[in-house]
Amino acid sequence: MANSNFVAGKTAPGLVRKGITDALWAALIAFGMFVLYIGLKTDQNMDNKLVIVQRWGALAIIVAIAAVGRFIMTVSVQPYLAARKAAKAKVAPVEGEPSFASKHFNKIALLLLLIYPLAAVAIFGPQGSLTYVDNFGIQILIYVMLAWGLNIVVGLAGLLDLGYVAFYAVGAYSYALLSMHFGLSFWLLLPLSGMLAALWGMILGFPVLRLRGDYLAIVTLAFGEIIRIVITNWTDVTQGSFGISNITKASLFGIYSFDLKDPHNFIRSFGLPMSSAWYKIFLFYVILLLCMLTAYVTIRLRRMPIGRAWEALREDEIACRSLGINTVTTKLTAFATGAMFGGFAGSFFAARQGFVSPESFVFLESAIILAIVVLGGMGSLKGIAIAAIAMIGGTEALRNMSFLKTGLVWGDTTIIPGFGPDFTPELYRMLIFGLAMVVVMIFKPRGFVGTREPTAFLKERKAISGSFTKEGHG
Repeated sequence: MANSNFVAGKTAPGLVRKGITDALWAALIAFGMFVLYIGLKTDQNMDNKLVIVQRWGALAIIVAIAAVGRFIMTVSVQPYLAARKAAKAKVAPVEGEPSFASKHFNKIALLLLLIYPLAAVAIFGPQGSLTYVDNFGIQILIYVMLAWGLNIVVGLAGLLDLGYVAFYAVGAYSYALLSMHFGLSFWLLLPLSGMLAALWGMILGFPVLRLRGDYLAIVTLAFGEIIRIVITNWTDVTQGSFGISNITKASLFGIYSFDLKDPHNFIRSFGLPMSSAWYKIFLFYVILLLCMLTAYVTIRLRRMPIGRAWEALREDEIACRSLGINTVTTKLTAFATGAMFGGFAGSFFAARQGFVSPESFVFLESAIILAIVVLGGMGSLKGIAIAAIAMIGGTEALRNMSFLKTGLVWGDTTIIPGFGPDFTPELYRMLIFGLAMVVVMIFKPRGFVGTREPTAFLKERKAISGSFTKEGHG
């Protein structure tokens, strides 16, 4: 029998006692962790004196969630997973025909993305669709592109880069400065920003050729901070912490402009209602095209000798050298290629925002991009896209969860109390990110997609299970 405490969906009394004990311990630990963060809050009164605001109700809700969650895990989830694992071990795996959805997943996803902004306009109107197209569309796709670019360095070549946001900043400031001083167009500055970021990627690559592991991570982290500090303090060029504003908008290949003062304005030319949503929809399709380009180049490079050299370098650098592979050019091409896509995303970010400042390129951005790559599964484009949707889309969704302040109300009765009018749920996004990473790493230690398809195969192509790959690279 797989588990003596879990039989035919019934729970043994001993398991309930263990669940209650674990729940009490979880409640005690949660109370100790959050009493100073949630239960007590420092604030200023009218006399500018520091006072402590007590929020015991919010703390009680957090402690109750931890206790109930741990009880459910102990009593139900863990025995179920153990029984399922034992049942799978007895039955030999049989490979069946893939379903229609899994076989045509990429085509379906692309079709949904193509009609997404048009559907948002049809349902909510031009102005009402701004939030869905911009915050839940463009914002997510920017991070998808950044994560796919970092995936080349971390997921394929196995080089831990903690300063990837530096190339993002190089692309953004290249676009802002060149458009401001030379009046160059978006379509010319887009590839130029990518090439400049690739150049800085090679500049970073040379000093770290002999480094690996933690030492490589420290140097790349320092590189990202150096770029940010230079941008902040080189006020004659970058205007420092004030940032650069009034950046030139992107145009429709120079034919139509989205500037309302231009006679060749896109909105007036097609008789559309005045709204900034049309520019956001145009940007949505531009970033979607850039993401498709990133995915296409990554897939093609993986099948080429340079892609196989990256994977060989990731698995074992010493064996890679013994096979006669030039690790110098292999590392430099990985840094340059990943940085190039970061530069593309940075130039697009500058055109979208119309304003850039050093605050947009802090280390936290690099950490979020790396977390997306790890959670999605290093080397997996599909898994990284899913992780970006979950993390970035989840953050944007938190901003709109006003019921967390007021609670769930039915008529005049409050069913579930809220956290109060001063509660800002988006400020807890990093706490949620941390919990999500812990949960994912426990149940899916190799990311959402724990299998990968080899670029070289003999006779028959097969997916490699994450259990047969090196820890962290499945």
